[in-house]
Amino acid sequence: MIKIPKHVQTLKPYKAGKPIDELAREKGLTKIVKLASNENPLGPSPKAVEVINRYVNELHRYTNPSAYKLVNAIAEKYKKNTSQIVTGSGSDSLIQYIVTAFSETGDELLSSQGTFIGWYVNVNKYGFKSVEVPLKNYHIDLDGIFNSISPKTKIIYLANPNNPTGTMFTKNEFDSFLNKVPENILVVLDEAYTVYAESNPEYPNGLTYEKDNLIVLRTLSKAYGLAGLRIGFAYGPEYLIQQLYKVKLPFEPNLLAQEAAIAAFDDDEFLKKTVEMNEKSLQKMKKKFDELGIEQVPTAANFILILFPSEEFAIDFNEECLNRGLIVRHVNSFGVPNGIRINSGTMEETDFALEVISEIYPALLEKHSIKI
Repeated sequence: MIKIPKHVQTLKPYKAGKPIDELAREKGLTKIVKLASNENPLGPSPKAVEVINRYVNELHRYTNPSAYKLVNAIAEKYKKNTSQIVTGSGSDSLIQYIVTAFSETGDELLSSQGTFIGWYVNVNKYGFKSVEVPLKNYHIDLDGIFNSISPKTKIIYLANPNNPTGTMFTKNEFDSFLNKVPENILVVLDEAYTVYAESNPEYPNGLTYEKDNLIVLRTLSKAYGLAGLRIGFAYGPEYLIQQLYKVKLPFEPNLLAQEAAIAAFDDDEFLKKTVEMNEKSLQKMKKKFDELGIEQVPTAANFILILFPSEEFAIDFNEECLNRGLIVRHVNSFGVPNGIRINSGTMEETDFALEVISEIYPALLEKHSIKI
């Protein structure tokens, strides 16, 4: 019998939001709305779909290992050097490569509690020591993280806006933090939700920084609507990006993902519609949650974290939503056991979700003997 390493034995597989077809089989439902995974309710960019159809007959060809066309498109879009860019299958794979390339046995990897679960998964599967600083009023506590730096700290991971809380730290806060972090510690800034936050004048756009110990992550899974293709990129100093090329899979991202990303980057009209739809949907949700008395965390992303009196209440809420065809995300595995994350939808999806929530929430208050 093969011996399984202890750190692998104790791992829990990543649990994604429940797929629509799975819920349909389980519950026999005909109408299902999924607002659990922060996807774009408008679907993918039409320009990306057009390009995908064009390249379907090229699937027998390997991709360029350096993703030459895509890297150049990213460099042109953001006015950056191609030598400072590497692509991957979304933020998850890029985080994996960063942990692989820059961590050794005995290192400590530092982040926040209640942040992106993909970070925890990648740190734990390699058996590295994960140091997690508690959230401060559902915000990442930059001062707490800085004060937790030890001689063994190798990487600091920050998601901004944070997932699943939706909160963001400001440019002044990040500048102060970054200027204090020792230069031998790598800071990873994950900006999966930048498109939704960048209109805020206080938002620290990571691509405007040039630091020898900073890598910035971006993804096309959210606003660009390409979650099913898994595509993202990392930007940083050339000497660090070179190391990531050494550990990444050679033919990643896949052909369709690369070509679709190039087209999506060029679809400003679609991105504008996405941001507008997000704002309308979230505003409607916020208003209804206030009317119902549901506690919510202010968000800078495309989702809202709503909070309940206990983990048991959140579990019941999630199950009752599923029973009625609404898929939301209980974020206990992210470190917020009493939280439910719900992302923006089309107006029809939003109305359906709020109808379901308006029906089940009062009943759950009564079930749990809670008065508001």
